[in-house]
Amino acid sequence: MLLEKKYNLRTIEESDLNVVLEWRNSERIRSNMYTDSIISMNEHRKWFEKIKQDQSSSFNIFEIQGTPVGVVHFYNIDRRNNKCMWGFYIGKEDLPRGSGLIMGYFGLRFAFEELGIRKISGEALAFNKASINFHKKLGFLEEGRFLKHILKNNKYEDVVSFAIFKEDWKQNKTRLKKIIEKYET
Repeated sequence: MLLEKKYNLRTIEESDLNVVLEWRNSERIRSNMYTDSIISMNEHRKWFEKIKQDQSSSFNIFEIQGTPVGVVHFYNIDRRNNKCMWGFYIGKEDLPRGSGLIMGYFGLRFAFEELGIRKISGEALAFNKASINFHKKLGFLEEGRFLKHILKNNKYEDVVSFAIFKEDWKQNKTRLKKIIEKYET
């Protein structure tokens, strides 16, 4: 099966707001975010109106067979230096093995091949081993660590910084696609 027939990355729409808010407010997602307070629908709608106008961001829904399952966003898009930050999460639970990797693949492909980005940076709370391993599996390199950077549960937590460059993507793309194809068989 062609990946594009089963998977899709598309711009977030107003009709996605309820499911995205549900995901974002889940303990599983909030516990790994910098800001972990419950978000009201009013706050969520204001955020959506703001990002619709923001030329320095791209918020996307990842779908499997037309069903929204996750979020991939690019922000602080700097056209002068051709770089950005990214964030992501799988919102829907109990997905097939490899779904996160496939989402990452589609996200990186979008940023490098459609947005024309040269460098993508990411960050993960140091205790979030799944996110750290995810970045590494996608080909990101650890650039550094911000010590005692974010207050979580009355304790300052370290943040690990990652980056991947377009040339790394070009080298890793085929490797990632082969891994993904194994999940598809």
